Amino acid sequence: MSVLGRLFDRFLGLPEAVAGEVAVARDLRVTMPDGAVLLADRYRPRGAGPLPVVLMRTPYGKHRIDSTAFAGALARHGMQVVVQNTRGVFGSGGRFHPFHQEKDDGLATAAWLRARPWCDGRLAMAGSSYLGYTQWAVGPYLDPPLEAMGLGVTASEFVSTFYPGGVLGLHNLLTWSSLIGTQEEALLGGLLPDPRKERRVRRAMAHVPIGTSDVAAIGRPEPFLREVATHAEPGDDFWAATDHSAAAAEMTTPTSMVTGWWDLFLPAQLRDFAALRAAGRRSRITIGPWGHDLGAIRAMMIDQVSWLSAHLLGDTAQLHQAPVRLYLQKANRWMDFDRWPPAESIPTPLYLRDGRGLGWEAPGKNDSGTFVYDPARPTRSPGGPMLSAKELGQRDNREVERRSDVLVHTAPPLTRDLDLVGPVSAVVHVRTDTGHADLFVRLCDVDPSGVSRNVTDGIVRLPPGSQGVTRAEVELHPTGYRFRRGHRLRVQMAGGAFPRFARNHGTGEPAAGAVRTRRTSFEIFHGPEYPSALILLLLGNR
Repeated sequence: MSVLGRLFDRFLGLPEAVAGEVAVARDLRVTMPDGAVLLADRYRPRGAGPLPVVLMRTPYGKHRIDSTAFAGALARHGMQVVVQNTRGVFGSGGRFHPFHQEKDDGLATAAWLRARPWCDGRLAMAGSSYLGYTQWAVGPYLDPPLEAMGLGVTASEFVSTFYPGGVLGLHNLLTWSSLIGTQEEALLGGLLPDPRKERRVRRAMAHVPIGTSDVAAIGRPEPFLREVATHAEPGDDFWAATDHSAAAAEMTTPTSMVTGWWDLFLPAQLRDFAALRAAGRRSRITIGPWGHDLGAIRAMMIDQVSWLSAHLLGDTAQLHQAPVRLYLQKANRWMDFDRWPPAESIPTPLYLRDGRGLGWEAPGKNDSGTFVYDPARPTRSPGGPMLSAKELGQRDNREVERRSDVLVHTAPPLTRDLDLVGPVSAVVHVRTDTGHADLFVRLCDVDPSGVSRNVTDGIVRLPPGSQGVTRAEVELHPTGYRFRRGHRLRVQMAGGAFPRFARNHGTGEPAAGAVRTRRTSFEIFHGPEYPSALILLLLGNR
């Protein structure tokens, strides 16, 4: 076993490896039913007989250091691993059509593996992000089923992340499609940052129409970005076959999940977990103070080594973890629960009140606030669950809160610590003059010095053509967070959050081709007649 491998295991905090040398067979050729040949590498303890196989299917290249390091770690701990390039990338045949081909190709690969003499017939899958999605595309449909699945920062469907609240998630989608469109010519497959490319992609987020922003970002068309932009309108079933959430709850395979409070897939992953647990399946989840970043990847590797060792090698020592293990931000502590959301979390409304206030008691006076959203000068929004590490997480929101197109309500200072653990939602009564608008709602933590930092947020597209008072229901990102004594809760409301979400042009034109813009006037109502509020899950009484 190499010194580098030992150092990597020590960095992850893994138990001592059981295997000596790791043997690697490169470029195994796996033929799909349509004749396309996909390439794979096999890692195994040298000299071992037939073993179960841990399959990892990646669009980022089996040679990339994160894949090779993880495969090596699993092999050093006694497992056999096959890392396969998905269709159309890094030498695998066919055309890469993100999300659409993974079920058929995954099932064909599983059948091929089970027919190899070096496989004992048992299969498991591992990986994060898109590699996690490839597991969901196989797991619910494979017979016999997988022995185990390790699911890091991922979900059984990505569509709700493409279009959160019905709004195109521009920043994350253009960032990922630009990576996919250029990774085979980039250093280390795009694993290392390229500041010049990042600046070009960032500038392209302002390009109109969105349907051609790929050319502005990378100099040529990128099919995935065009599909996402073209199929963004309600009722379009283009992505239906890529949604495995309905089948997921029927799956019997044990699953272990890792995610973070700032990961873009968190809401969908928590829905998967809750559905599995409600169906009586064996599943656990860890939620840490991470985003879609190296912190989450490290935690995922540790979790999956223990989970796969238990289910493939009989090492059950690591199975005694609570179903839900989460990190309470700003309290610096880990907590264990039996379910999600925790039974101890109490839904509690926080009402908008007159005088730009917030309060726990229902307001006794009707009032409203107004602002104008101009898509030609769209409202910005720092931080949040972003793919870009430079923009991920909590940020100072004071500059955006000074804008005239942002409505701000603030509560009095807290007299004691307040813990939020669970989903967060908002009900806001709103009227617009165009009938074509989005509503963005953000909850912030204001410290005693006045710095306002984002905690969670969400957006929703209002029903097209609605010009009367509309009861808007907004799903915010779930969170586990402590507001400290002396801090204040603050709510922002705006007509958008650019470039994280594509701007609403106010014209009703489809997102892919919209160019013209029209200002939209908003009126936010609150009081006994229109009780606008955030619904917070408080851990214990307030």
